[in-house]
Amino acid sequence: MVELNLRQVACLLAVIDEGHFGRAAEKLFISPPALTQQVRALERKLGVELIDRSMHPLRPTEIGTHFIPHARQAVAAAERAVQATNEGGRLRIGFMTAAIGMQTGPLLDRVRREFLRSTLELVELAWPDQAPAVRRGVVDAAIVRPPVADDRGLRFDILYTEERVVALASTHPLATRTSVSIDDLDGEPHVSDTEADPDWVRWWACDPRPSGRPVTYGPSVRTIDELLEVVATGDAIAITSQYVPDFHRHPGVTFVPVEDLAPSPVCLCTRQDDTSKMAEILRTFANQRRQ
Repeated sequence: MVELNLRQVACLLAVIDEGHFGRAAEKLFISPPALTQQVRALERKLGVELIDRSMHPLRPTEIGTHFIPHARQAVAAAERAVQATNEGGRLRIGFMTAAIGMQTGPLLDRVRREFLRSTLELVELAWPDQAPAVRRGVVDAAIVRPPVADDRGLRFDILYTEERVVALASTHPLATRTSVSIDDLDGEPHVSDTEADPDWVRWWACDPRPSGRPVTYGPSVRTIDELLEVVATGDAIAITSQYVPDFHRHPGVTFVPVEDLAPSPVCLCTRQDDTSKMAEILRTFANQRRQ
């Protein structure tokens, strides 16, 4: 019987989730060579290759696709076992800057009331890390904005929705309008994010467009502040949620409602196999808000 080293398994999962050894190493706070050694050691122990290194981004081999779901369950079970020995410890809830605000306050207050013996820790997540952080057990739950390309093993409960708006340079011809349609934005370059999942970028850019016209992309941004700076220069526009004009302002940017786009949902993300009291309370609260 092969005895698995869960640290090595966690390293493998990080590489698969990130699709890149360097990025995975950053998330795990180890060097890329050390991470490579951990994964190689696991493959040698099993006698198979689990990662197809010819693919970019990296993908599991055929054998790896069978191994990984069971590996995720093993790592998650180990995380739960550790947490069970530390009742009254930390409760970690991940969030994106653009997914936490006044409407999430009641949820966090509920957590504080229900888990008086625990310390609530809010963990800020980068855009690409919303779902992987929950899946890997980095956080116990997260407040996220779909779409999420890889939703395996995850559950999403809608907390609330927000209307979508377009951020335009204040000098843009459409900036004086009270609302626009998505067709009005055809031909305008949209901000991109080379580090985010492509499905996420396309959803916000409404790509493909109802008109069938191709969407062109402008500069890549990683934060809301970068987004606003790019828009203010007139180099690109950005379709975003009502959260941004409510909490972020820029003198060179005007926000105009997009009248024919579906709203953006903000969801509670938990692991499907998480049957803890915390997960149950969080999900119940999310569903009560939607009733």
